[in-house]
Amino acid sequence: MLSDNVLIVNQNYEPLITTSVKRAIVLVFLGKASMVEARRGRMVRSVSRVFEEPSIVRLEVYARVPQKQVMLNRKNVIKRDGGVCQYCGTTSGVMTVDHVIPKLRRGGDNWENLVCACDKCNNKKGNRLPEEAGMRLRSKPRRPSNLTFIRPLVTKGDEVWKKYLFVG
Repeated sequence: MLSDNVLIVNQNYEPLITTSVKRAIVLVFLGKASMVEARRGRMVRSVSRVFEEPSIVRLEVYARVPQKQVMLNRKNVIKRDGGVCQYCGTTSGVMTVDHVIPKLRRGGDNWENLVCACDKCNNKKGNRLPEEAGMRLRSKPRRPSNLTFIRPLVTKGDEVWKKYLFVG
């Protein structure tokens, strides 16, 4: 319960990050944040007080956040693609990262050239272009935003997050 996710939004309601219920309650208690949305029927009790369990809290002071770039690494490429092979669509087995344009053909290490692939598809494609191997990408790889990794956290209990994360 206290480790459940709470969405923190900036003073202008821009989504920033997720935190634990415990940390969110501390922010509200210290006056650094206010509760925007609570989880219905869920309460947190201390010795002397009862709090509604927050789902979304808003910072009281605008936080200037430098435009963060999501770090390019194997884990984040697989996370961006949802652990789904971008060639065959499988989610089972070991996932690897494949260069759409192979390094031997001057394909770079960038978000637009790296995709999640299962071992079988990665070996089948080898050092060829997908078209040469008779394969098609399920979606065009793109640089993810910070919201890319917050959106999957929206669960049935946090349907209210959708309007803050611009998810339909």
